[in-house]
Amino acid sequence: MDWYLIAFISALLSALAAIGQKKILFDLEALDFSLILSVINSIIVLVLIPTIHFQEISLLSLLILYFKTVIGALAFLFVMLAIKNLEISGALPLMILTPALVAFSAFLILGESLSIWEIVGLATLLIGIYILETSTTSSILESFKVFRKSRYKHYLVGAILLFTASTLIDKFLLKNHQLAPISFLFFQQIFLAINFIVFYLLAKRKVSLLISRVNVKIVLSVLLISLFTIGYRYAHLEAMKIAPVALVLSIKRTSIFFAVIIGGKIFSEHALLRRGIATLFMLLGVYLIISI
Repeated sequence: MDWYLIAFISALLSALAAIGQKKILFDLEALDFSLILSVINSIIVLVLIPTIHFQEISLLSLLILYFKTVIGALAFLFVMLAIKNLEISGALPLMILTPALVAFSAFLILGESLSIWEIVGLATLLIGIYILETSTTSSILESFKVFRKSRYKHYLVGAILLFTASTLIDKFLLKNHQLAPISFLFFQQIFLAINFIVFYLLAKRKVSLLISRVNVKIVLSVLLISLFTIGYRYAHLEAMKIAPVALVLSIKRTSIFFAVIIGGKIFSEHALLRRGIATLFMLLGVYLIISI
């Protein structure tokens, strides 16, 4: 199967996961949901054990992967905090900045020049951000003031930066360390579960209280989200093994458009048309930056 089809499957599953996350976060706290999801994910991936060649995995690869999952766990938690407290159609589009930031990092760090299409892409991306951020305010200045005071949007910025670092490490492990996607997925889910258990203990939350809140409906909902999550993460890894990371991310981020339109409609969010247009501008900007 071609890499772009695999990346598109990852995008669809990611959109379904995001919508499911928003729905269940009406009933659970972000950290509670993250812990339950990570534990269920770790149980599901146990079926992969017979397919993993443990003797081919180096200790260094596992150490790098564990460090990466700490970053990934923090980024995921930040996104869940934002999704819980903000409208999904207003929060998720900002995640489109991740692949652009990956490409732009090369310009800042390596001194690579920008082509005319990359400059046009940046301008298009900024137009999208402007449309998005003024969807509920009268001016970009007012939007900036709102952004400055919103700690949940600060979480999104933190998540974008962490996901950028996490994605670069993903590519490094898959390409330089030749870590198989199946092995990567298995250990990633195990490590994420460990990380969220540690986060939960550090937050001094009572596991017994969490268990008392969980019912059959919540378990089944998280299980479905878990299947979507494992599916899109595996498809994402398979695509990244074949194609450049920025190109894979540009397709995967189309999941945000689907989540904005479908999720926004389901949750009756406002300024949906304007936010949908803003998302399309941002996707086009990212495409121009990293693909032409």
